[in-house]
Amino acid sequence: MDTITLKVAGSSDPKIVAGAIVHNIREGKEIEIMVMGPKSVNNAIKAVAISREYIGNEGIEITCRPEFAHLTIDGEEKSAVKLVSLTAKKQ
Repeated sequence: MDTITLKVAGSSDPKIVAGAIVHNIREGKEIEIMVMGPKSVNNAIKAVAISREYIGNEGIEITCRPEFAHLTIDGEEKSAVKLVSLTAKKQ
């Protein structure tokens, strides 16, 4: 299964990110959302909540599991949060 990594910034529009989440879930792809910083985390969580509303009537439940990720940017080690999507059909 394909895994798509979405990078969410503090300036990202949560509704647009939610649309990307739903589009990829409908195509059967797994999703990882990478965020760094409090505004990015806020926007990513909002996007997950909005995407649940967008796709909930299709019988799909969206959840996510937070994990830490370590990235090297400009030779410097940075910590990030990765939200791994866990989707399942509603029973």
